[in-house]
Amino acid sequence: SQYTYYREKLLTFDENQVQHLPMGDERVGEFQRGKRFVKTDLMTEGVPTIHYGEMYTHYGTWADTTKSFLSETLVKSKNLRTAQKGDVVIVAAGETIEDIGKGTAWLGEEGVVIHDACFSYKTTLNPKFVAYFTRTKQFHDQIKKHISSGKISAINSKGLEKAIIPIPPLEEQERIVSILDKFDTLTTSITEGLPKEIELR
Repeated sequence: SQYTYYREKLLTFDENQVQHLPMGDERVGEFQRGKRFVKTDLMTEGVPTIHYGEMYTHYGTWADTTKSFLSETLVKSKNLRTAQKGDVVIVAAGETIEDIGKGTAWLGEEGVVIHDACFSYKTTLNPKFVAYFTRTKQFHDQIKKHISSGKISAINSKGLEKAIIPIPPLEEQERIVSILDKFDTLTTSITEGLPKEIELR
């Protein structure tokens, strides 16, 4: 609860002091949709890839390695799309509206293939700053109205592009990221944080 509270607080800025722009503004970033592949295509080695389902179960605010891979032949024949280092992978479909729009900053050296239920977001902002922002209530409240619901809920790039993001100076983005990273480690790390302490007790 504290982590969520501080994340909201740190990522909320006075509109008179900090510029706020739509995420689709060319000065901020651009979205690219992934291409379709199926779960049975996934392998244990090959080209790094993120399947949209793993965005809910496996990935946090950033990643530099993947859980799954695809064959190089498949990637080439289907002309699949990749997110590059510094892009943010944003999940665009899911069973619950709450989960849609969550972002993971991709920090791996090589590109990562993304599923068609995800977008890669190339941005001039700190990618972790964007990933943390996509997990806030203020972001979610904005995109909620653009999510179409059915058996599977989904959002398109037009809906994501409209979301307004605050743009503090880069050094301020870095300061916020370093605070939230500490919180993230504290709440999720099995080796350093609270889960380790609970385990020890």
